[in-house]
Amino acid sequence: MNVYFVGIGGIGMSAIARYFLNEGRKVAGYDRTPSPLTAELEKEGAEIHYEDSVELIGKEWRDPKQTLVIYTPAIPADHSELNFFREGGFEVVKRSEALGHLTAGKKTTAIAGTHGKTTTTTLTSWITLRATGGGNAFLGGISRNIGTNLVLGGGERMAVEADEFDRSFLRLSPTIAVITSTDADHLDIYGTHEELRRAFGQFVERIVEGGVLIHHYGLEIEHNNSGIKTYTYDLRNTSADFHTENMTPIGDGTFRYDIVCPDRTISGCRLGVGGEINVENSVAAVAALWAGGEFDEAKLKVALEEFEGVKRRFECYINTPEVVYIDDYAHHPEELSAAIRSIRGMYPNKHLTVAFQPHLYTRTRDFANEFSEALSMADRVLLLPIYPARELPIEGVTSQMLLANITPPAEIVEKSALAERIAELPTEVVVTFGAGDIDRECEKVAEVLRIRRLMIID
Repeated sequence: MNVYFVGIGGIGMSAIARYFLNEGRKVAGYDRTPSPLTAELEKEGAEIHYEDSVELIGKEWRDPKQTLVIYTPAIPADHSELNFFREGGFEVVKRSEALGHLTAGKKTTAIAGTHGKTTTTTLTSWITLRATGGGNAFLGGISRNIGTNLVLGGGERMAVEADEFDRSFLRLSPTIAVITSTDADHLDIYGTHEELRRAFGQFVERIVEGGVLIHHYGLEIEHNNSGIKTYTYDLRNTSADFHTENMTPIGDGTFRYDIVCPDRTISGCRLGVGGEINVENSVAAVAALWAGGEFDEAKLKVALEEFEGVKRRFECYINTPEVVYIDDYAHHPEELSAAIRSIRGMYPNKHLTVAFQPHLYTRTRDFANEFSEALSMADRVLLLPIYPARELPIEGVTSQMLLANITPPAEIVEKSALAERIAELPTEVVVTFGAGDIDRECEKVAEVLRIRRLMIID
């Protein structure tokens, strides 16, 4: 069976494409623009084009009996290639359906939440691989440890990112589910926060009989799944089943800490990436590993220390006494607040400049005040124009609507001028945030900040 992907360049889609390539299947697909992900897939053998054109579909993918078609819900309904397959009698499934099929029969840990799920999934995958010698994963980001978003470590354990967008996570039937957060998001899909929370309850009801739910302490998740065990986690709250004790900063943004579990305390842990937010993610990941069965505690501690993080998740380009530069995928107000608090804790009393690219017109409209409040935690703010992704413009919704309520100095900067503007500013810590294409500017920003550091130390 050949496999064709409509939207092959997405982070979730590309992991499934890699899986089929590893199986020896012929893989092809469409995406809107080339990217590092599509370049890697092409190196691995996928045939990809970047124009919505039925004529560009190769003959090997034109036989309905020999081709499975997988598409992302971000693809518009009038997409000509997608409609060609639908009208031609092909088996056409959403990415979430394909992921549900691939994880069926596995001891699946599904990590969900409106923020924190990518790092937690990647951490869970990494410590499972190192502490048990096996484990597979479909990740929502690129693991810096292994350089990919697909892990094929063998055995029955499987870690997957469970995406709430378009109710995709309701295709999964996990053995273990982790929920990091249920903040209001994707209101263009759900309509109300209450409907989003209801979907998380439905996700919990898909946990298999005898399975485990692990959620952040304080979350209220209504469900009717009486056949599961429930545990909670938190950074410091001792009422949670899993939490830290004796957390001590080391001086490089990381911490030494103990992880308290229901049956033991794992002492002297250190996570290889900085920030309290990541320490809390590590508690959730250890809870998922613990719920999955036996593991080597000594190897777990080594794995935590070796963890290098996820591309675009609190990714540190420069970390020196003179200059710091971090890039992060945060695109929701709660994510921004949590990340900025962590950075403030890591680099107290340093001047912080935040550059933010809003993602989606609807999200910017729905959370304008919350975005302004979160960004006001910085000392200076640079706003890029909104990245539209799958959306058409909404009249009156621009980055300008955030500007009026941001209290520190703030301005709008075109993406192409971002690095040049940062070079002009006297700042010590720079963070770029956004889920669009702001990452295309990261190397330029890093370069101007490296030059600044050399000028300082000369």
